[in-house]
Amino acid sequence: MKRTPGADKATRSNQSSEKLLTIMECLSAQDEPVRLQEIARLVSMNESTTLRYIATLQKSGYVVQDVDTGRYSLTYKICAIAANVSSRKNIRNICSPYLRSIAHIFSESANVAEEHNMMVVYIEAISGPHQLLMTTRRVGNVSPMHCTAVGKLLLLNYTQQQLHQYVAAKGLPAMTMHTITDPAALFAELDKVRAQGYAFDNEEYEPGARCIAAPIYDYTGRVVAGLSVSGPVTRMTDEHIYEKLPFLLDAAAQVSQRMGYDESVRGVRNG
Repeated sequence: MKRTPGADKATRSNQSSEKLLTIMECLSAQDEPVRLQEIARLVSMNESTTLRYIATLQKSGYVVQDVDTGRYSLTYKICAIAANVSSRKNIRNICSPYLRSIAHIFSESANVAEEHNMMVVYIEAISGPHQLLMTTRRVGNVSPMHCTAVGKLLLLNYTQQQLHQYVAAKGLPAMTMHTITDPAALFAELDKVRAQGYAFDNEEYEPGARCIAAPIYDYTGRVVAGLSVSGPVTRMTDEHIYEKLPFLLDAAAQVSQRMGYDESVRGVRNG
């Protein structure tokens, strides 16, 4: 098939944009200014091509060259863009359409929660067809971390020492007969959550209620929130949950992507 001149021009433009972004991402990952030769090696381009793109970034104010060493680094202009995005976007706004979709798919309440002072705080919720009043009450409420699905995900950010500090500060109070109250059992549960990539609350916080949550990562690779679905054990059966689980995981992954998450920089520690 014969390509049109317009299509060729668009392709070259796309390739140029990709190369500019690749160089910016490369520079953002460096701890100190970098020589041209090293940048070219890291981005797999020849030096003349790399220099041409760096010159464009310099002209736009995104890259600066050290006068003494000749090395290049990003300026803080990129931070202005990040600040503008951050001021207009937050997890609650980003999650809202995904919550509606998940609530519809599961036919249960969908929630998003984050951590504040070693507690889980529900910042948004969409009711399922059976739980309007319960969902309304959960927005703004706080819950313990050790017995909630989102809380377990957030605890993945903690080092072993921080986990012991958490237990010392908050304890592991029994909310139901199913609550994990032994530190060793909690640490084992967190290892399981880390391995499988999602967390359960099996009547651990509220009798008769079951919840499953998927992690939301930010650009640093930390778990900053959890996307969860909750409902009565009579409806939240294993069969129902595992049939719908891929949709929950996909929604959390899409939110994470919008938060700037790159799986290669995941920062969750081996607690």
